[in-house]
Amino acid sequence: MPVYALGDLTPTIHPDAYVHPDATVIGAVTLHAGASVWPQAVLRGDAGTIEIGERTSVQDGTVIHCTPFHPAKIGADCVIGHNVHIEGATVGDRCMIASGSVLLNGSVVEDGAILGAGAVMSFNGHIPARSMALGVPARVREGHVVEADMTSGIVQIYLANAQAYRAGLRRLD
Repeated sequence: MPVYALGDLTPTIHPDAYVHPDATVIGAVTLHAGASVWPQAVLRGDAGTIEIGERTSVQDGTVIHCTPFHPAKIGADCVIGHNVHIEGATVGDRCMIASGSVLLNGSVVEDGAILGAGAVMSFNGHIPARSMALGVPARVREGHVVEADMTSGIVQIYLANAQAYRAGLRRLD
């Protein structure tokens, strides 16, 4: 797997985390226990820090970056969908950042919230706990309360996937 130090910036990857061989991790990136990073995802901690919480999956094609002023911090038990772009934002625990969405510098997604597929949250955006934001630009859907255990089933699937890939993935070319 391509894991790179950049000068003194070295990734910290828990032994129970899984990084697919075709994902890229560079610099000041911390992956906690059970975190998983899938094919073509890029986590580039060159200008600041990136932290991925326990049991959080960062799915295929996702790009996570940071700035000196805005670290990227993603909590535990989150689902970061396919082709997501997170740039210097904070995501609480048990959140879903759905496929194709964009979350920009200084934005905060509180615990248990959802950023819907294809949504764009501009600079310093905010999604309250257990809320859902949709659209371009992303707007909170008033009156909608996200179920407290919304990510638990998907988190379990990705934990099992990581075990299966760790045990059985083999390259055939």
